Amino acid sequence: MPTGKELFFDKDEIIVSKTNTKGHITYANDVFVRLSGYTEKEVIGSPHNIVRHPDMPRCIFKLLWDQLERKKEVFAYVVNMSKDGSHYWVFAHVTPTIDSSGTITSYHSNRRFPKARVVNDVIVPLYKTLIDEEKRHKNRKEGMNSSYKLLEKILEEKGTSYDEFVLSV
Repeated sequence: MPTGKELFFDKDEIIVSKTNTKGHITYANDVFVRLSGYTEKEVIGSPHNIVRHPDMPRCIFKLLWDQLERKKEVFAYVVNMSKDGSHYWVFAHVTPTIDSSGTITSYHSNRRFPKARVVNDVIVPLYKTLIDEEKRHKNRKEGMNSSYKLLEKILEEKGTSYDEFVLSV
């Protein structure tokens, strides 16, 4: 349950995790473990969504997974939730690991401290709009798909792609 308490990490720190193709954590660095509030033993083998915050739009994860399945890297602003309900914002860079036969074997994510102005002035209002759209639907999948279409419309109105948008703010 979210507490509203925000956690911060040093601008020079990088949160690192690796997952298998099913999204289960295979590696987490000490910064990830510290911010998550879980022990290393608790996170290894757990689904990465163990740190998913309910204020994170599902459509952003859809976009992320769609990109990764196409063997493309993705950048995203993400709010995570610690074991105690605290939250922390990150600017994530997620990449697929691809073997010599072209098969995705795992995923690697580096997260850095995001710019507070961008989070507060751009991302929080956008994510609230997307979450509100998701909540308008009784069916979670319909809500996610509707918010995804809304995100596409917003980006189209700005004349930009998601990648261009997230890297320009």
